[in-house]
Amino acid sequence: MHLHRSLFALAMVTAAFGAHAQQPDLTATTAATGLPRTAEQQVTTIERADLSFKVDPARQWLDGDATLALRVASPVARLVVDLDRDYAIDLVEVDGRPVDAAHWRNPEGRMSIDLAQPLVAGGQASLRIRYSGHPHVAKKAPWDGGFVWARAPGGEPWVATAVQGEGCDLLWPCIDHPMGKPLEVVEHVTVPSPLVAAGNGVAEGMDERGGWRTWHWRAKMPNTYAIALNIGPYEVLQAEYKSRYGNTIPLRFWYLKDHKAKAEGLFAEFAPMLDFFEETIGPYPFGDEKMGVVETPHLGMEHQTINAYGNDYRKAETGYDWLLQHEFSHEWFGNQLTNVDWDDLWLHEGLGTYMQPLYLQWLRGDMEYMAALMRMRSVLMLRYPIVSGHGMVEKDVSSADRGPGNDVYYKGALMLHTLRGLIGDDAFLRAIRELVYGTDAPRPGNFKPRYASTTDFIELVNRITGQDYGWFFDGYLRSVKLPELLATRSGNTLQLRWKTEGDKPFPMPVQVRVGKRVVEVAMTGGRGEVAVPPGESFTLDPHSRILRDLPYMTDFHKDMAERAKAAMKKP
Repeated sequence: MHLHRSLFALAMVTAAFGAHAQQPDLTATTAATGLPRTAEQQVTTIERADLSFKVDPARQWLDGDATLALRVASPVARLVVDLDRDYAIDLVEVDGRPVDAAHWRNPEGRMSIDLAQPLVAGGQASLRIRYSGHPHVAKKAPWDGGFVWARAPGGEPWVATAVQGEGCDLLWPCIDHPMGKPLEVVEHVTVPSPLVAAGNGVAEGMDERGGWRTWHWRAKMPNTYAIALNIGPYEVLQAEYKSRYGNTIPLRFWYLKDHKAKAEGLFAEFAPMLDFFEETIGPYPFGDEKMGVVETPHLGMEHQTINAYGNDYRKAETGYDWLLQHEFSHEWFGNQLTNVDWDDLWLHEGLGTYMQPLYLQWLRGDMEYMAALMRMRSVLMLRYPIVSGHGMVEKDVSSADRGPGNDVYYKGALMLHTLRGLIGDDAFLRAIRELVYGTDAPRPGNFKPRYASTTDFIELVNRITGQDYGWFFDGYLRSVKLPELLATRSGNTLQLRWKTEGDKPFPMPVQVRVGKRVVEVAMTGGRGEVAVPPGESFTLDPHSRILRDLPYMTDFHKDMAERAKAAMKKP
């Protein structure tokens, strides 16, 4: 995902051509992604999307030609797709027959096309839409979606798209919802020679004529917003990775020619990251396509098999590039596994974010693992629950004013750390593996991209452990406040009690250091006690296993807010 203004994110300034003057505002329908689908969209599968894009950087212009092979599960009298209404539509065809303007409409960006004859259950149709115009320009990609028109250091055009917050309808006619994945996408990207268009999936050649190049790509079941354009004066680094699962994975990095030495350093990080994910989670999901990365004029995003990288090769105290690792994690959590609704976004971002401290622990041990978790703990906002229990659009989940915002990342990751300590590594990793692949024994070729929800994950944890952990997820995902551990010392006894939002049950066991020994307290019914002899000290949760309310952290946040407010008033 495009990373929000987090403790990791660094602002990136791009050298832009300049946005097309006075671009119209997006309609509410186009500006949002994940709105409820129409009845027709709910029963429609895009079996194949054949997408042709001609990109003219000099004019900041896009010519699009999309042919969608559709299948419906129930009878429909019209076809419905999402497409930005600001494109001029030159042609609409159903099964090769033109549809006149009286029988299609697109007033708000949700385009409906009347069918001459209704489709029956199981029926198929081919929908072609040819469109053109100045595509929506991102003001600050990737936080604000659209096209980025920039220039490479040598002055050549450098173009990218990033549309997660607004959705695929900024680029192509789609079903703009997480459940709208096409089963296959073929892309034909035409750009001025000698520019390169790096794309999703497998390369299928390039044609050149009349000063233009057309690059051909094919991908299986990509995330709707993961279909991206990446155009520039690229060179490519190539290698082959021998997987522990017996297959060979192509490694590809498209970089700007001026950055070769730095690009080679970043490329060297690809194999260790693959080692970690394949050993810890399971097979790279798109090994028969590629692990692909492309340098972009925006910070980054998880575009399936062609992840956007714009971190400027910054060095970090962690010793690896956090952006590369985070976006790569989304090949598992976002692309292979896709949330059924944006309300389940923590399945992408909480899991993806937790992979960073886990990677540090795998690389170098516990100190850096715990340090990374502590940085996350210091930025929790705790204003909205991570999971609301109802359908959400992406921007409402990502907004700190209307939704959980960065807590989807950091509270989600810290909750996973707590869950791992509660149920143990074996059960924890098995639950994630089955969530991602639908099997605990994934092998290349025996799984496909899939959908899942928060409920699916909870049911997996319960089944694998043989216990009901609904209380755990209610306490962290569906509550705003963190559980507070109250401790009262009376004589030689330390009495413990969990205090939760709405007095929800929370029988989380607690470790207590008493003198030189560590005692496990069961906390049945949310209460427990431990003997503390006179003169001995104690520490609650000495190994920092539990995400809980910490009064000193509340004081820290209050002080930081007051200082920031005072600084803004200074002349």
